[in-house]
Amino acid sequence: MKEQTLALIKPDAISKRFQGLIIHDILDAGFEIKAMKMLHLSQDQAKAFYEVHKGKDFYEPLVAFMTSGSIIALHLEKENAIMDYRTLMGKTDPEVAASGTLRHKYAETTRRNAVHGSDSPENAKKEIAFFF
Repeated sequence: MKEQTLALIKPDAISKRFQGLIIHDILDAGFEIKAMKMLHLSQDQAKAFYEVHKGKDFYEPLVAFMTSGSIIALHLEKENAIMDYRTLMGKTDPEVAASGTLRHKYAETTRRNAVHGSDSPENAKKEIAFFF
């Protein structure tokens, strides 16, 4: 059964012009892009999207980072989409992310980590609805 997930290409990857390479890697991994759009998150949008992290030490820097430039939101579909996309992303820290993963190839640091992906079917549904 096909599953859906949300992927975000973050401002650091876009400022370095990696979005085309990332989308190519996503397509090469067998994902179907159901919807895609580029936008610049407002403070309110970023705070709402990352509300689950409110109160954590990285919340305010994350909101500032995610509003610092454009992002691309992608609604993806594939068998085992959530787990497969998380594997494709790689670990949050690009220094320890597996070779060939998006974060190994395109991320700068743990906080400037190029991409986001849903971590559960429940969050995928909420995150897709947030952007689409």
